[in-house]
Amino acid sequence: MFWSKRYRFIILAVIVCCFSKAAAAQSFSMEEPGTSETIPFELVRNLIVVQLKINNQGPYNFALDTGVGYMLITEPSLVDSLNIKSTRTVKIHGLGEGKEFEAHITTPLNINLQGIVSHNVSAAVFTEDHFGLSAYAGRTIHGLLGYEFFSQLAVKINFAENVLVVSAPQNMHYYRRAAKLPISIEDRKPYLTTNVTFANGNTRKSKLVIDLGAGHFISMENLADDKQLQPQYIDANLGIGINGPVNGYLSRIKNVELGKYSVKNVIGAFPDNNKIVPAVPRDGNLGIGLLKKFNVIFDYPNNVIYLKPGTEYHRRDEHDMSGMTYYSIVDYDLVHVVVDKVEPGSAASEAGLKKGDELEMIDRTAVGHMTLQQIDDLFQSRDGRPFFLLISRDKKYVPIRLTLKRRV
Repeated sequence: MFWSKRYRFIILAVIVCCFSKAAAAQSFSMEEPGTSETIPFELVRNLIVVQLKINNQGPYNFALDTGVGYMLITEPSLVDSLNIKSTRTVKIHGLGEGKEFEAHITTPLNINLQGIVSHNVSAAVFTEDHFGLSAYAGRTIHGLLGYEFFSQLAVKINFAENVLVVSAPQNMHYYRRAAKLPISIEDRKPYLTTNVTFANGNTRKSKLVIDLGAGHFISMENLADDKQLQPQYIDANLGIGINGPVNGYLSRIKNVELGKYSVKNVIGAFPDNNKIVPAVPRDGNLGIGLLKKFNVIFDYPNNVIYLKPGTEYHRRDEHDMSGMTYYSIVDYDLVHVVVDKVEPGSAASEAGLKKGDELEMIDRTAVGHMTLQQIDDLFQSRDGRPFFLLISRDKKYVPIRLTLKRRV
């Protein structure tokens, strides 16, 4: 099961039951009180990836994710290498068409992230790779770092410079003239209530979970009327949730209010198979696609976030224009990029691409010399842009001419 490409998102609606420690007992703090740390991160296909050590081993790659209530170890091999012991088994379920599955809860781990230390933090460990995070990202991702990292700290995310600045709230240098938005922390996740204006002009006050781990701009649940969608909306496989495919629609949303800022013409996802009733009633999910238009400060202890427009604030939002999703497989030193799905009626479908095709070249560049993020950027670049692709199919090389087509 693979994470789909940018804006074809994963819903990380994870519910973990029966952790023995109280929420306040599991947290991170500065190793030296009164200090702050500047921590580099990589933005890998809309995942904020940081390096940390566990039990003095590592470093390991973890993605920051405010949409998960507990730390998750998604790479099964990590369990054996660290000799991690578990205390109990829990059930995990989320948005999608599959069944729930099991995870194991570890004893408290010693986690260190460049001057930041953990206190009684356990993790949920998957015995199988249900996420396919590494294949999606094109590099090894060992897990997700959620609520505990944010619960007692202020975390500033600078997307222009790809750094985090982390400190105790009283030591954070807050942005001047930024929008200061109240949030609530419920079920170990941050929620924002704001106005969303749909394609038909109707405005709805909406409660949104703020989800750094979701690659889309915004997802709206419980679609009341298809008139909320623009006329040229598309049916889409929105991605793979924890339990399987997430189907629905993609449509532009006229406006999303974020304090004193209004973000217009936003690409919205509208899932139609939400069979899980969330622990906290909500209207949708605010993802990193929209958040990275800003520099952001999360301040859970004071129940606020700060937003300051960043370098991408005025950039037009684009969805993938190829109509295909793909993932990577590393075979020794060789990187293979394989087509996972082709949307009917898309540019890829019209060009004759098929599931299982392996991308070898894009124009004159070997795919093995490109990151998945670079490929994503090409396929979101411009409506009508032509590409020459060389693919491998059934042990033969096949030339393909692909012309990007904006669909939403």
